Amino acid sequence: MTTKTRYYNDTSRDFLAKAWNYLAEGNLLQASEKGWGAAAQMVKSVAEAKGWPHNGHHELWRTVNKLVAQTGDRDIRTLFGSADSLHTNFYEGWLPDETVEDYLSNVSTLLTKLEPLIS
Repeated sequence: MTTKTRYYNDTSRDFLAKAWNYLAEGNLLQASEKGWGAAAQMVKSVAEAKGWPHNGHHELWRTVNKLVAQTGDRDIRTLFGSADSLHTNFYEGWLPDETVEDYLSNVSTLLTKLEPLIS
């Protein structure tokens, strides 16, 4: 793993831990944003490892779609969609706590699926 991929990977895991802490505190906005950040950082880690561009939402989604095509795992797209909804929730604040919790679980699953793709 390169220094950059390690940075994205470590940041992803750190953000997810913080997201769960924010959720436990009842801070749904910060939990949502850290959940999104965790997913985005892990996608960036995989993209960096593969030499793909990863600046901005469009390129993150492009990476996700390439990974679905390569692996045949359509859940990657669905799980990343949950993370994208968390990102929107940071600005809108309309998701109830149980939905934020479910989507953070989806992010956790996404990270587990993506991490092996880094090497």
